[in-house]
Amino acid sequence: MGHMIEEVALSRGHEIVAHIDVGDAFDLKGADVAIEFTTPATAKENVLRAWAQGVPVVCGTTGWDAASLIEEDQQMHDKPMLIWKSNFSVGVNIFFDLNKELAAAMKAQPQYTPSITETHHIHKLDKPSGTAKTLAEQIGTNVAIESIREGEVPGTHEVKWDSEEDTIIITHIAKGRRGFALGAVLAAESLV
Repeated sequence: MGHMIEEVALSRGHEIVAHIDVGDAFDLKGADVAIEFTTPATAKENVLRAWAQGVPVVCGTTGWDAASLIEEDQQMHDKPMLIWKSNFSVGVNIFFDLNKELAAAMKAQPQYTPSITETHHIHKLDKPSGTAKTLAEQIGTNVAIESIREGEVPGTHEVKWDSEEDTIIITHIAKGRRGFALGAVLAAESLV
């Protein structure tokens, strides 16, 4: 993701002032914002290190407790210092909006049972994905999530509402990682 985020940021006229990898000094001197896509084990520490240097963070790492840090951010800072999303893709965020609307409409239709199927590449660390968890939270009931890991699939999410009479399905299919990177850069632009 780092290379794709850099490519998108540069194409939008931004300057990259630091690349930080495992074992590197954590120096964000000159940075207006940090974009954090690492691992669940390191995300919180990375956000706190950036805050210690006065740098706001866009974080797309899933599989950790981001909610407590978001709450801390709201209590500690006058303006947001953290934007965390389970998925930064512009298309997925539109999909989230559709899912919320559909879930609201289905409250009056108890004959439908919701389920989620998500498919990702074999290197995806969290199962189910943060995106699938967000979709399930939006539906607001105990939703079965099927997680599939295969090949190099960038990400497909399907929400199905099934009844004896018919089935309603909404699907988002990522075509690559650029959409995630663009969403993260747009979020970073909103912080500066």
